[in-house]
Amino acid sequence: MSGAILRLALADEAATRRLGEDIAAILKPGDLVLLSGDLGAGKSTLARSLIRAVADDETLDVPSPTFTLVQSYPLRLTLSHFDLYRIADAGEIDELGLDEALGLGAALVEWPERGGSMLPAGALRIRLEDEGEGRVATIDTPGDWPERIARTLSVRCFLDRSGWPGAARRHLQGDASTRAYERISRPETFGAGESAVLMNAPARAPGPPLPGGGTYDEVAHRAIDVRPFIAMDEAIRAAGFSAPAIFAADMGDGLLLLEDLGSESLLKAGEPDFERYALAVEVLAEIHAVPRARHWKLPDGTDYRLPRFDVAAFAIEADLAIRWYAPLLGVTLSNEAEAAFASIWQQLFQRLDRTEKSWLLRDYHSPNLLFLPHRHGTARIGILDHQDAMIGASAYDVASLGQDVRVAVAPGFESALKARYVARRHALGAFDEVAFAEAYAISGAQRTTKVLGGFARLAASGKPQYLRHIPRVWDYLRRNFQHPVLSDLALWYESYLPYDDKSAPSGSP
Repeated sequence: MSGAILRLALADEAATRRLGEDIAAILKPGDLVLLSGDLGAGKSTLARSLIRAVADDETLDVPSPTFTLVQSYPLRLTLSHFDLYRIADAGEIDELGLDEALGLGAALVEWPERGGSMLPAGALRIRLEDEGEGRVATIDTPGDWPERIARTLSVRCFLDRSGWPGAARRHLQGDASTRAYERISRPETFGAGESAVLMNAPARAPGPPLPGGGTYDEVAHRAIDVRPFIAMDEAIRAAGFSAPAIFAADMGDGLLLLEDLGSESLLKAGEPDFERYALAVEVLAEIHAVPRARHWKLPDGTDYRLPRFDVAAFAIEADLAIRWYAPLLGVTLSNEAEAAFASIWQQLFQRLDRTEKSWLLRDYHSPNLLFLPHRHGTARIGILDHQDAMIGASAYDVASLGQDVRVAVAPGFESALKARYVARRHALGAFDEVAFAEAYAISGAQRTTKVLGGFARLAASGKPQYLRHIPRVWDYLRRNFQHPVLSDLALWYESYLPYDDKSAPSGSP
């Protein structure tokens, strides 16, 4: 099925390679890309560039599959490169395993006209033709390809006008949201080794309205565009802590070019490193020890004010366990059970709301923190993910770090981490250690309850890998239950959603 037709002028081989990188940036499992054109028109150049971009390896050997007919690459996204030039009959495509290749990842097909009607519908079609000293690419974009192609070309234009023309694009990571990140490198002519990070975060609709009014994003104060990231990033850096500098921004298009802080995490050999975690918790102690700004002027002249972690946000996050985790276990809760759950959280919020408040960065844990060995003091911790920040209990982020849901933090490690925070707070001024312990338990319980529901929701949307974290999250939740302020919540879980290691959700260890 044909879609929108786009014609791109490619001035030289470098432009053809860049088009391959631009397509690699948006490629996903199940995608089929058909490359047509005469011999020497650039099909192999584009395919080779695309494959090397996915591999993040400019030296990767990418032979033409003219004689082998198909060449497979088990990369972060499995790619299969087909060449149909030598097939005698379109029926041979079944024997080559195209359907299986699309089930495993994405596929590129040269000389697709030899495949006729045997090729699946919905493919991205690119025809390359010589034109003058360069060539032109005619791109046929069916299905959702028009939006995807428009977005990746928009990124290329953003890089060009931001002082990074011809930059190489490499996948860095995606997360559980709609954001995606790329590492951007200048061509050798601009200085080898210089890099930046592209944050690709198009504004999204806030979602359907809730029965009580507002949407989940509005009630939970979740960012739907890059404005909160820009505000909080500048605030963190102005306060003397490390967050990536913003080199360029297109707020309307949701594109930011950020300082590349590297990739050294708080982990060593996959395990939490205490000194790095301790440094991260000292960052929190220093943030919380003095009053912090809550309102800023953005580069476009508009104002941004940090929202408060109010009772509605607190409750709707905890409610994720009711809406998603209980059904995952096959549990149907009565109205009385749900009402009791809501009442317990309302009471807990009242206690939490009386404790010390500061910036609440919300996802302050290992995936969003970097270790920067060449900086000094607490500046050695780079803070990456903060766009959902609020004003709330200081203890929340300490619990987020001490009960890192992505890696196992042993009880002794967690206790030592809290002790480091408490000692640093006492050194910086007056500090209520008893109130902190209670706020930590409440915050930890609310966060782990939210995460149980959030991971169940991600699993229901086709990401079952998140279920492997459930046993760890439950371990943290049970640690929080040891504080007497959570006795009612512990009893509720025991009565309605007890955890049994033998009946962990499918996908868990």
